[in-house]
Amino acid sequence: MGKGSGFGKTILIGDSFLLYGVPAVLSALPYKTEVEVVRVPGAGWELTDNRPEVPGYKQSKLVHRDESVKIILEEAGIDVHSQRLQITVGGDLLAGSGVGASAAICVGLARALDDEFDLGLDLAGINHLAWRGEFAYHGRPSGVDNTASCYGGLIQFQVEEGVPRFETLSPGKPLDIVLGNTGISADTSRLRQITEGEKARDPKRFSRLLEVVSEQVVKVREGLVRGDFQEVGRIMTENHRILIELGISHEILIRLCDLALKEGALGAKLTGGGMGGFMIALTPGKELQEKVAAAMESQGYYTIRATIGAEKQ
Repeated sequence: MGKGSGFGKTILIGDSFLLYGVPAVLSALPYKTEVEVVRVPGAGWELTDNRPEVPGYKQSKLVHRDESVKIILEEAGIDVHSQRLQITVGGDLLAGSGVGASAAICVGLARALDDEFDLGLDLAGINHLAWRGEFAYHGRPSGVDNTASCYGGLIQFQVEEGVPRFETLSPGKPLDIVLGNTGISADTSRLRQITEGEKARDPKRFSRLLEVVSEQVVKVREGLVRGDFQEVGRIMTENHRILIELGISHEILIRLCDLALKEGALGAKLTGGGMGGFMIALTPGKELQEKVAAAMESQGYYTIRATIGAEKQ
């Protein structure tokens, strides 16, 4: 039996513009998807998905998930004609759009296959295999989700001239956050269509927008390193206004962000590809974290409470 796991993730800023060279700051979450692979007689493969989920998420991603498994098996050179694989997926990461659920299962499967078949992959090899699996979900992924899922911790990620690069950040102090889910399983492959449309409509405006967001990313990074969460929250909220203007947010994401700010969160914005999925609220201190999460839950929304930057997840 081979075993592997991958972290969930949340992006604090830079979500929507990675493929245009804009950096992003993100963190792994202290929740994982766990994968087991067992060889049995027969041919082909089957997957049992025991992950907790936002209702409807797993069914909405079923075709993408199965295509992703197929890609990873082919990329890894695993023969499923003379043997059958039983793949079981579980863990404590709530499967939903915006928390790297697809990347976590890709990383977990890559690690489980490496464990079972002695593929000899290092972390970079695991990460690359998971990135290839992400193509089924996102078209051409930037690699940001699988990198956070594979390596963990707080990182800055950027695609420079087509090459993904990242560095680990050391925050000034741990930060409590709340992730609120809209209940909508977003199709993140549509994100590029929206941004390309904006670029074609007004190239100069779009170029200025990329400069503004890049500056915001730098300030968020600096604020995190200093432990200045007031500044980080202010900039994240400003960034969300840009995403709303571009049509990347969603009315429920806006509602949840407004609710979090009303309850005292230092900042709030969508996280991930937008158009549904999760939002993130900065809620330093367990009392504030609980207050914001409870307010969302009282209105019927799923939440994730997490602490990032405490140690490398």
